[in-house]
Amino acid sequence: MTKSIENPKVDWYFSEAEKWQEELDQLRMIILECGLTETLKWGVPCYTFQDRNILLVHTFKEYCAILFMKGALMPDSHGILIQQTENVQAARQIRFTNPREIEKMKSVLKNYIYEAIEIEKSGVEVPKKKTAEFPMPEEFKNILDKNAALKKAFEALTPGRQRGYLLHFAAPKQSKTREARIEKSMQDILNGKGLNDE
Repeated sequence: MTKSIENPKVDWYFSEAEKWQEELDQLRMIILECGLTETLKWGVPCYTFQDRNILLVHTFKEYCAILFMKGALMPDSHGILIQQTENVQAARQIRFTNPREIEKMKSVLKNYIYEAIEIEKSGVEVPKKKTAEFPMPEEFKNILDKNAALKKAFEALTPGRQRGYLLHFAAPKQSKTREARIEKSMQDILNGKGLNDE
C-alpha cells in the first residue's frame, strides 16, 4: 500500500498531547505508512480503509494505545491485544508506555494493521452478545415486574440502548446505588431515550 498523508484536521490532537507526544507521533507514522486514511472521530484520530473504521489512536493516563475496531477477530499471533473491559465485544487495544516499545514492534504493528484491513475487506462482523445474555440486576427486574409501562418502554428501546442501561445498572456493587441509578433513569426510559441521549 502507498503511504497516506497526514490530515491537517487531525494535527491538533498530536501537537496538543501533553503526554505520550513521541509515542503518538511514532504510531501516526507507522499507521500512515500502511496506507490508511486519517480522520477524526469521537475526538480522536481514526484510521479508515474505504471509509470503514479500522483503528483509533488514543491516550490514557497510564498508556497510549492503538484500538482495532474488530480486534476480537484478529489472530493475535504475538498475544498483545487487550480487551479493555469484559463488556467490550469487538475492539482490542495494543498499549504502549515508551517509544522504544513502538520502535521494537514496528513490523509487528504493521502486520496487525494489514490483518485488520483484510478482516474489514472480508466483510466479517464480530458476533455481538444478545441483550438477553446481559445480566439484569434484581432491583431492575423487580421494578419492571411492578411497572408495566416501564417494562413496555424498556422493551421498546433499541437493543443497544437496553444493553447500555443494563450495564449501567449492574455496575455498582451496592444495591442502594443500583436502585438510585434505576430511579434516576426511569423517566428517560419512559421517554424512549438511551442512557446518553440528550
